Amino acid sequence: MAGHDLNTLDWLLSGDVSIRYQTRRDLMADDNPTLRGRIATEGWGKRILACRKADGGWGESYYQPKWTSTHYTLLDLKGLQIAPDTADLHELVEALAARHVADDGGFGHQPDCKKSDVCVTGMFLNFGCYFGLSEAAARSFIDFLLPLQMKDGGFNCRSNRSGARHCSFHSTLSVLEGLLEYRRAGRRYRLAEILAAEARAREVLLQHRLFRSDRTGRVIHPDFLKLPYPARWRYNVLRALDHFREAEIAFDARMEDALDAIDARRRADGRWPRMAALPGRVHVVMEPPRGPGRWATLLALRVLAAYRPASAGKSMHLGQLNSA
Repeated sequence: MAGHDLNTLDWLLSGDVSIRYQTRRDLMADDNPTLRGRIATEGWGKRILACRKADGGWGESYYQPKWTSTHYTLLDLKGLQIAPDTADLHELVEALAARHVADDGGFGHQPDCKKSDVCVTGMFLNFGCYFGLSEAAARSFIDFLLPLQMKDGGFNCRSNRSGARHCSFHSTLSVLEGLLEYRRAGRRYRLAEILAAEARAREVLLQHRLFRSDRTGRVIHPDFLKLPYPARWRYNVLRALDHFREAEIAFDARMEDALDAIDARRRADGRWPRMAALPGRVHVVMEPPRGPGRWATLLALRVLAAYRPASAGKSMHLGQLNSA
């Protein structure tokens, strides 16, 4: 292995403060609150917060345009791991929850919605609970989601709209992330049912080895093996495995194919490539196209550290720990 292969961790620590914080927390067991606090005052976090409007949100409306709307901006801020008590974001998600309850009890794209969207409701639970959404505000969304779990164990955003026979991996993962964050926030309403729903939903992903047809073994969609960041609502195997890691799910042999696919994208220098971003407006271009990507590398290494520690170790060393 070439000498420069051993510098991956140092390279991550030279990135944006959000990358530095998560690298230390997830790869070096150093959860540094001071470093986390800087995400709001420098780099990508500062630039995103600076785009906030007088009404407390972003973009033209709650869900438009992609990706500078309030919805996806809050999802991005959660991805940066900005401190949950930053800039009155708790008050914002509480106000949004009160205004956006649709007639069916889910979270609507806009106030006075008749039918809500499963994916949007799951994503709102995800970042809403991260920013401290109260259990009282979350109950309606839990009541909306749980009955919509499909017979196969997953979820589909069409199930309450135009109908669906099978789950969508996109919807299933968005709901799983939301339910997990709800539990991590200490919420307990319908907790036993939520735990059972999560287990069933994860099982359907594992039955498909995270990206393969359970009948033919073929790749369900080539995009499942691409690793853009931010992934927004779109499913991919790295996002899925990062969820399993967050949920502290033990290794399952059915993860092997997905882990192989992630490992296969590793460059000769021990880093992962920066993949084309999803089209749409953004507040900030976090990483230019081409070359190595810090986001993909960070996520891949923490997934491998959880499920293939020897493989993760090939790409990093402890480096200079005084590099803040």
